[in-house]
Amino acid sequence: MAKMKGIRRSSNRSSKRSKHSQTTETTAEAPSLTPKQQLALKRKAAKERKALIRYTVTSFFASAFFGLLLGLFAEPKLGVGATFALLCLTLSFKYPRQAIYAFIIYIPFSGTVTYALGGSSILQLAKDAFYIPALIGVIQFCRKNRLPILIPRSIKLPAGILLTIVLITLFLVNSVQQLDAAAGEHPFLMGVLGIKILLSYLLMITCIYYLIRSKEDLYFILRTQVVLILVCCGLCFMQYLMLKTGFCRGTVGTGEALFKASLEARCFVGGSLLYTPSQGQIRLPGTFVAPWQWGWFLISSAFFSFGTAFSDRSPLWRMMGLYSLAAVFIMAVLSGQRIALGLVPIVVVTLLFLTGQIANLKRFIPIGIGLALILGFLILNNPEVVQQRWQSFQDRWNASPPHEFVKQQFLWATREQKGLLGRGLGRGTNAARVFGKVELVETYHPKLWFEIGPLGLLAVLGLYTTLIVATFKAYRATKEPNLRGYAASMWVFVLFISYFPYYYALDVDPVNVYYWLAAGIALKLPDIDRLERLEQSLEDPTAKLNKRKLRRLKKSTKFG
Repeated sequence: MAKMKGIRRSSNRSSKRSKHSQTTETTAEAPSLTPKQQLALKRKAAKERKALIRYTVTSFFASAFFGLLLGLFAEPKLGVGATFALLCLTLSFKYPRQAIYAFIIYIPFSGTVTYALGGSSILQLAKDAFYIPALIGVIQFCRKNRLPILIPRSIKLPAGILLTIVLITLFLVNSVQQLDAAAGEHPFLMGVLGIKILLSYLLMITCIYYLIRSKEDLYFILRTQVVLILVCCGLCFMQYLMLKTGFCRGTVGTGEALFKASLEARCFVGGSLLYTPSQGQIRLPGTFVAPWQWGWFLISSAFFSFGTAFSDRSPLWRMMGLYSLAAVFIMAVLSGQRIALGLVPIVVVTLLFLTGQIANLKRFIPIGIGLALILGFLILNNPEVVQQRWQSFQDRWNASPPHEFVKQQFLWATREQKGLLGRGLGRGTNAARVFGKVELVETYHPKLWFEIGPLGLLAVLGLYTTLIVATFKAYRATKEPNLRGYAASMWVFVLFISYFPYYYALDVDPVNVYYWLAAGIALKLPDIDRLERLEQSLEDPTAKLNKRKLRRLKKSTKFG
């Protein structure tokens, strides 16, 4: 008994010593600040808050004053838009980090905002009020810290070649057209807009690369995407219910009018829509300007939802990712988007194999069963809707098979070709019609052939291929399982969009932003992985080399 008591006392003492040593180690790892240092930090924080409030209030009143004048002498809606734009410009330049977040959040709602304020073509560029000032801030940050602006560095050569061809086309084709332009046509401005559409969001990679400083930033962006997907799908579902119940009247007219989307049928959110169920025609725009943009939002969302459903570290957010993936499937059916109905299942199956998640039974089986149950329940309760959409998809495929359509577009672009430089920047871009006559080219790569010729098309494909290789290398360099899953999803997205020829998704929202967003996320993930592993290795006090590497990595995460 005495021996047992002695053992207990010694074990108690050792446990107390171990607890004391753990406490000592913790305090050594995170040294407490002195009261003077804490007071200095509080004063600095208070000073920053006051500066933020002062700058924001000043910017608001200055923007509101200018907008009021414009509203009084021009148009009230234009005044509201000008106030919003000026406020965004001033705040985005001062706080680029927050501006990039606002830009990402605004993209899915840009169509709704545009038509709520009158539908002006200028308002369709409103999102750049967040992006351009923030981009200027990022470039200044890179120059100040001597960091590369073009990321990855491997795209410097293909981007330079493409820019050279584009500028030659602008000055030798569009400028010559300007000399003989008819009244009301502006081929040079058309070319400038063509360059903007083609290359302006390439530096979104740079913004995202320096915006993401840690795992927390990464998860915040990707979880924000999931929330946006759920909100937008919810709004589109409300739009569908309002049309179905007669709250919105839908498409009205006779003949061809019953088969064309129009702004007169606009309902609740988004822009032009088509709703004539008696003719089997339903094309909803969701929160976007046009129905097909909504379809590509659903396709893009499948990649982000898949990444969160399989790769988020939180079980709650993996469940949210599953719900958003189910919402994408449901709205692909209800909103009548045939391209989304055909591609979303293909995207998910492709992701399962290319990311290796199909072999991860621990996560694949629960998510697969959950998704199957949700979709199975909805199909059983709405068999007529599913049958109608599938029949519409088959009819469209039989009437114009996609591969034949792309082939015809390439043959047409070849016949229209007049030299190595193409017919001019913007000549096949729908958004450039405000500056003159354009041709409707419904596939992306033939459109590039038509506008900038075969050399321009090869230069674009060279840039995209280089980016695919860089994102693949980034995916392979990421070791942590969750981060690696996200990297794989983003790489597959870049691969899919780069070579997919049907329609011109890279020309308009949201793919023209999400493409570069996904590339920036994929390229940053290896750095986040290395940063975390280096921080863990610093427990070794002799790891001087790791400390130098850590400082070098952290240098690129001070932005904002």
